[in-house]
Amino acid sequence: MLQACVLTGYAQQATVSQMAPGVQKITFGTPDRFTPYSFCTQKPLVAAMQAMPAGNLPFSIGDISIAKTDRGVIVEIPLTDDEHLYGFGLQIGSFDQRGLRKKPIVNDNPSNDLGYTHAPETFYVSTKGYGILINTARYTTFFCGSNSKLNTGGKAAGGGGALSVSELYKNNANGSTVAVDIPGAQGIEVFVFGGPDIKSAVERYNLFSGGGAMPAIWGLGVKYRAKADFNAAQVSSLAAYFRQNHIPMDVIGLEPKWQTAAYSCSYVWNKDLYPDPQGFIDSMKANNFHLNLWEHAFVSPRSPLYEKLKDRAGNYLVWNGLVPDFADTAAVAIFADYHQKTFVEHGISGFKMDECDNSNLLYGSSTWSFPELSQFPSGIDGEKMHQVFGTLYQKTIFNIYKKLNLRTYLDVRSLNEFTSSYPVSLYSDTYDHKEYIRMIVNSGFGGLLWSPEVRESGSINELMRRTQTAVLSAQTLFNSWYLNHPPWLQIDIGKNNHDQLLSNAKEVEADIKKLLNLRMSLLPYLYSAFADYRFKGTPPFRALVMDYPQDKNTYNISDEYMIGPAMLAAPLTGESATRKVYLPAGNWYDFNMHKKYAGGQSYLIADSTTQLPVFIKEGTILPLAVPVEYAGADTKFDITCYVFGKNTEPATLFEDDGVTYNFENGNYNLLTLSYAGGKGHVKREGNFKPRRYNIAKWQFIE
Repeated sequence: MLQACVLTGYAQQATVSQMAPGVQKITFGTPDRFTPYSFCTQKPLVAAMQAMPAGNLPFSIGDISIAKTDRGVIVEIPLTDDEHLYGFGLQIGSFDQRGLRKKPIVNDNPSNDLGYTHAPETFYVSTKGYGILINTARYTTFFCGSNSKLNTGGKAAGGGGALSVSELYKNNANGSTVAVDIPGAQGIEVFVFGGPDIKSAVERYNLFSGGGAMPAIWGLGVKYRAKADFNAAQVSSLAAYFRQNHIPMDVIGLEPKWQTAAYSCSYVWNKDLYPDPQGFIDSMKANNFHLNLWEHAFVSPRSPLYEKLKDRAGNYLVWNGLVPDFADTAAVAIFADYHQKTFVEHGISGFKMDECDNSNLLYGSSTWSFPELSQFPSGIDGEKMHQVFGTLYQKTIFNIYKKLNLRTYLDVRSLNEFTSSYPVSLYSDTYDHKEYIRMIVNSGFGGLLWSPEVRESGSINELMRRTQTAVLSAQTLFNSWYLNHPPWLQIDIGKNNHDQLLSNAKEVEADIKKLLNLRMSLLPYLYSAFADYRFKGTPPFRALVMDYPQDKNTYNISDEYMIGPAMLAAPLTGESATRKVYLPAGNWYDFNMHKKYAGGQSYLIADSTTQLPVFIKEGTILPLAVPVEYAGADTKFDITCYVFGKNTEPATLFEDDGVTYNFENGNYNLLTLSYAGGKGHVKREGNFKPRRYNIAKWQFIE
């Protein structure tokens, strides 16, 4: 597949290589040794990429300008006047990036629209149907058509003479290039992903990165993080509460005090709180709970890993702990071997990998993380290590499970490029609900998964709205690390921790349970959407502009998104009882009342807090399961297929054991659901012998 040619017209030679179908790489000068792609060990899914339509570019590859200056490397990519840009990782403060100066730099606290974020990516996509990835771990700035360049060979441009201060400083989106500033670089690699549309460009990027993530099916259920200082008996009591009240729950997370030291980490069970760790793990497993352990990567002097890693760590400490050199294979092996033998082989199903981003760069007083001038034995410096640290950390943990043929679903606070194949969801310490929704939408542009958390709330309505959004995201997560009781029993932190429950706590609990049951009903649909992510590269959660790139009304919609092939989510926030929803072309049905709406226009909709603010595309066969309290390898789903309107398109369900990688060897089934002549039909094909899905009923909706 690798073919190369030399581009002329550059001060230095630039080589263009065909990396995979529709993916070209420009190599200029002497690229850095450590880049995001240098750490990508997943192989492209070439067959799936070959099946895609041709990804023609709206410009010639030679029109991308690259130059070396005293400052570093500058890349300029052509940009038309009517082009809109998206991406740069898990962006919070902006959506359409056209006209902005973006700095996708890792930071523990995202800042406005500049680009500092938990998951920065030097990758963007265009409504013209292509993607550009600058393969660097350096702190890089993109001028997204924000500045016009002097035309030295032609007539001077007109304009000037601003008449007001607001006009003087207004955003300028009229530049004809995306100019990329990479200080200190001696060379660069630029990956160009063809479309032919924005969704295809993203799919091609994901397939090139090894395909999308396929989490364990239990990871798509509900996760609850228990209070940090709970002991084994308290966690067991919490687990019993869930089962006794039939509240769906798959995963319980243990926060920092499960170990003897947390800042930095010992990775040793705290026997005061967990006197019999194995007995505790076994009892939780017997009740169908998966355990997830909080940690970070900074190794305490009290840890058994300290002496082993002392010579394979950076030259600066964090919380008096070592920073393992995850770019060094020996350090990775030491860290992974300990976690495998101490935790994974004993039944721990996943980890929450915290604080692997950076201390807040916006404040001089925020200095807890290692500095950019740090040096590591592998030769990587602190700046580049910051950009890739979360990726290398989670990859170290993920590979343990992959080697054991166990699927997992991890939590991490930082990622970057080429990570779509890893079953890991991002989270943040921020708590703005509207930002949470925008992060779901933006995550789909870059092979990322994002999970909003539900903690305390200012009102019952707010709690319900936050829970709706969590149900409609990559992971339904309640984070009660500082709460004695679940937030639905008391929304106020102080009263919760003084055991003063709401007077109507059981009513609120029942309403929350309705939403969680809806999540469990959606599991077969969501699981199959993740299968599309794995095999086709289609993000399970994505912006409307990806599915409707010709509809300019979608270009700035950052509070609605598609889930799977046919479901549109429009979450509400705060005390809102209504919101405006734009529905693209075609007819749509309200998920709850089945009211039909004509697309191509906006509506003011009202939504109950115990329902889901979702619309279904006409022609959809939607499989909904009878809710289960947990999802495991032996769980069977009784499904009703809802047929929305006439002229339906076949739907596909992905069926396998849900917990191993046997599907990579063809051990799975595809169920094709179709509807004709007033009857539903099921065609099951594949090598997986058990039947997880029972299609029990069909319901036609006019």
